[in-house]
Amino acid sequence: MPTPVYLSAEDHERISAAVGEAEMHSAGEIVTVLADRSDGYTDVALAWAAIVAFLALGALVIAPEFYMGLYENLLADWGHEWTPRMIVGLAAGIAAIKFGAMLLLQLIPPLKFWLVPPQIKTMRVHAHALRAFRIGAEQRTTGRTGVLVYLSMREHRAEIVADRAIAAKVDPEVWGQAMSAMLAHVREGRTCDGMVVAVGKVGAILAQHFPRADDDVNELPDRLIEI
Repeated sequence: MPTPVYLSAEDHERISAAVGEAEMHSAGEIVTVLADRSDGYTDVALAWAAIVAFLALGALVIAPEFYMGLYENLLADWGHEWTPRMIVGLAAGIAAIKFGAMLLLQLIPPLKFWLVPPQIKTMRVHAHALRAFRIGAEQRTTGRTGVLVYLSMREHRAEIVADRAIAAKVDPEVWGQAMSAMLAHVREGRTCDGMVVAVGKVGAILAQHFPRADDDVNELPDRLIEI
């Protein structure tokens, strides 16, 4: 399935310009990442399929006549005597059909992501943001002043991850306002505006704690990374 296009070339230029402007006033380095999703959630999809299969088996135990009658009507095999092997086969067939059907239903992305528990989305987005930070920003600046602004579209979640020097001076709660401002725009379909606002707020925080030195150089790319 092709990845949706969330931003235009002009949007990329706006975000890069916002990063450049923010970095003009501080020694910090801002990396922006936009992800279509942070995880495939295959384990969650399999778990839902297994739950549905077990529920179907429970329904067979509670109302066996319904499934036995359905089997007999479909195969026109009336009046035969049910053996233990046939009952086990019926149960296995019902479980397999329900399992497969639930997996197929979850090929519809909106339904699949709706079924993922919010806590799992939050944990997976956080984990993926940390991986992206370690690859793209952590310990890649002279003063350990890299900051990652990470937005995951399918999960409707954002993360701001700061390198060691910044994390030592800025409480994690401070980034909450920047993330809230970004998500407020994203919810309205203005993804680029949200990223630009977040970059501006992060830049203001960095300028307060890490003002730009005369010999400061740009150590990380300003361009948005889409994954």
